[in-house]
Amino acid sequence: MQTIVTTEDLAAFCETARGAPYVTVDTEFLRERTYYSKLCLIQLAIPETHGGEAVLVDPIEGEEMSLAPLVELFRDTSVVKVFHAARQDLEIFHVEYGVIPDPLFDTQVAAMVCGFGEQVGYETLVKRIAKAQLDKSSRFTDWSRRPLSDAQKTYALADVTHLRDIYEYLDRRLRDTGRHRWVVEEIAALTDPATYTANPEDAWKRVKTRTSSPRVMALVQELAAFRETYAQERNIPRNRVMKDDALLELASTKPQSMQDLGRSRLLLREARRGDIAEGILEAVKRGLEKPKEALPEADTSKDRQQVNPALADLLRVLLKAKTENAGVAPKLIAASAELDALASGERDLPALKGWRREVFGEDALKLCEGRIALSAKGRNVAVIEI
Repeated sequence: MQTIVTTEDLAAFCETARGAPYVTVDTEFLRERTYYSKLCLIQLAIPETHGGEAVLVDPIEGEEMSLAPLVELFRDTSVVKVFHAARQDLEIFHVEYGVIPDPLFDTQVAAMVCGFGEQVGYETLVKRIAKAQLDKSSRFTDWSRRPLSDAQKTYALADVTHLRDIYEYLDRRLRDTGRHRWVVEEIAALTDPATYTANPEDAWKRVKTRTSSPRVMALVQELAAFRETYAQERNIPRNRVMKDDALLELASTKPQSMQDLGRSRLLLREARRGDIAEGILEAVKRGLEKPKEALPEADTSKDRQQVNPALADLLRVLLKAKTENAGVAPKLIAASAELDALASGERDLPALKGWRREVFGEDALKLCEGRIALSAKGRNVAVIEI
């Protein structure tokens, strides 16, 4: 097996790959100790019909190697770039190299559209489609350590060699069923650079809080923005700055001095002094001084929802019937909360757009408007026009 550590060898492989219809791609990375993922290895393979070459690209051993040839391959729209569960891989390439592979095919998304269940794992697809078994002994290895063992290299290459069979099977099935554009719609979010942009000003929206106090929410907003900025600038996990429970405690207690911080039950010891402590106190000060008209508003839409529980239950029955008939995972079309929102009258929902509307949304609206009914026939549920 070839391990590429020079720009020249990478360029040679990429030139060969540009003559193929697709290339399968995977990465190995570490993120436990950093904010951004540390790229440790890239695996690439081309179809058997075009030589079947499969390689490892080692940016750690090849520290002088430029990945520019790979970036150009990712930009070549004549070659499909095939990943499985691509989001974290794409984030690495976007953040580090400013590129998102185009066109993109994600076999996890395609498998859900083809009826393989919700967020189906690579190992499952290898068993069911490639009829092979994966050696899992290297799954939790430290990919940043060198040298890599033969077992590690074999494990890593299997992530792109079996992917060829999986891609070809799913691509054929999608074309046979006319669902290829369904996958294109789903992948649109993956190819949007905004998906991988972590704006500190929006970080508070990921913190789960039960408060409806605008002032406390302003403190959460400022503390979360400080945490995100601090973590990004130093490339450390945000939880190393402070965890969510500590952030919420600080938003509630509103510390205004180092002595106040020292009384926190949940704040990490190293966050009670130095740069982090000063940043926390400044964030609290900004939150307390924010003008009333600039305070964030609580999302009370869920509180205002008047969910019709009977209708919500009927929508769940309809969803189950429709997805079983279509052979797709129910959660790919609508989560339980979305069905409740639909039953409360909300209409700006993903389930009512694109291919989801064809499979479920049209009949869901008819059900909400009393234009269809559901009938049980044996083990099946039938839709009856009224």
